[in-house]
Amino acid sequence: MRFVRVIAGVLLLVVGIPALFAGGGLWLVTRHADPGGAFTARFETVRTPGHAVVVTDLDRLLRQEASFARTAQTRLRLDARGAGGPAFVGLAPTAEVRNWLDAVPHATVRRVALARGPLPVRLDPAGPVADTPGAATAGGPVTPLGQPFWVREGIGSLEWSADDLADQPMSLVVMRPDGEADLALDLRAELRAEWTGPATWGLLAVGVLLVVCAALLLLRPLRPREVIFVVEPDQVPVLAGRLGVTSLSGLGLRQPESTPPLPRRQLAPVGAAERPRSAIGAEPARAATLADLDEPVRLPRPPEVTLSLAWPPAAGDDTTARPVAVLPGDGPTG
Repeated sequence: MRFVRVIAGVLLLVVGIPALFAGGGLWLVTRHADPGGAFTARFETVRTPGHAVVVTDLDRLLRQEASFARTAQTRLRLDARGAGGPAFVGLAPTAEVRNWLDAVPHATVRRVALARGPLPVRLDPAGPVADTPGAATAGGPVTPLGQPFWVREGIGSLEWSADDLADQPMSLVVMRPDGEADLALDLRAELRAEWTGPATWGLLAVGVLLVVCAALLLLRPLRPREVIFVVEPDQVPVLAGRLGVTSLSGLGLRQPESTPPLPRRQLAPVGAAERPRSAIGAEPARAATLADLDEPVRLPRPPEVTLSLAWPPAAGDDTTARPVAVLPGDGPTG
């Protein structure tokens, strides 16, 4: 049972500690959001002599540079302004955009690096060179307004979700509303992820719960267990020999040779007639009272005396004889 508790506690720690770190990381990230819960980023000024700036495959770019923007319940917003005012932003199938801008000078986005401050944008020229004759279409500037292939379009800003990019490759196009060349764009992106708040508190709660459960399993004190031997009567001597005792009834008893006996102390004799006796020994106990004696003590009986308080004493047969006169010649001689 102890082994099972240790394994369960280690597994809970393996799951709970990464959950705590992930929740803490998300909590630190959410602190950088604005009061509305959105994350914003500015781009470096994008300049191109062409007519448009195109992200050829928007889903692939997000997968390479910002995969967290492709999750569910995530919406992206792009704000674009040019030198003359708000720019046109449109989302259309990649094949349609390629056929439309194939004969027009434009630039494609190769990479958008995530960094501190304004995000750098790397561009590659596409289409014919802008200074060559016939670079523009015969009908005049390429106007994005009114084109039938746009899935989403807007002036100054465009918002989309990850579901809009799931069916087929989609291209993002930024250009002037009138289709003129020589672009200088100021771009700002906004990411709004509705799952960050629940995920943060959920990971923190699960991590704390798992770590607490693991601590209870690993730090729980072990109760002492009693060992009970159930053997056949004829196997008792064998078991006693294995345990190193003469009999099973001697288990738990202190062996006499395990503790050395105390030295016997002797009292020094005071007189020559006294014999030495031990300080710790079996001496006859002295009775505390006369009632504790084994045999009653027989004291000598006092003589019987008859007292009389009458005065003068009554005369009787035992009256004192009259005094006898002693002659001078009868005294002792010499």
